[in-house]
Amino acid sequence: MKTARPCYYHVDVEVSPERVGHVSRILAAHLRYWDLENLVEPVCRAAELLLRAIDEHASDKHMSIEMWWNGQHLITAIGDDDRDLRPDQDLRGCLAHLAATSDGWGCCATETGGKIIWFSQRARSGERVPLVPTVPRPSLRHMRQVPRELPAAARAAATDLVLEGVR
Repeated sequence: MKTARPCYYHVDVEVSPERVGHVSRILAAHLRYWDLENLVEPVCRAAELLLRAIDEHASDKHMSIEMWWNGQHLITAIGDDDRDLRPDQDLRGCLAHLAATSDGWGCCATETGGKIIWFSQRARSGERVPLVPTVPRPSLRHMRQVPRELPAAARAAATDLVLEGVR
């Protein structure tokens, strides 16, 4: 069962071809720790594609990777400070893959001239934390016999007779 507790992870990494697999394993370990086993494969594959494309085209290899889990969505963001890397030209194939395999994605500029590319994965309906509590069990020790020995109208008449005798 998925935890509803928000989770966050951040790592700064110097990207190189041999480090891409290492970073992927680190992300996978955090997803498993958060009990998000089913998101390991799509998130790690998308992160690997982005890191490999950035390693191929970027001059500045320093990246920041962040993951947020809010109980229903996992958002993964990869940021760099390379002013020369243009996502619309250099990363076009990678962004097309993100659009096809994620529930949402985007790219935004930073104050330093870099960019942040993010994508989100939603936990499917059977994998979320249940919002409805379970029904409590009855706590009665003795049960009434069904059907009752006397109908409700006869019992009411008997109660009236007892009350008249008391007066």
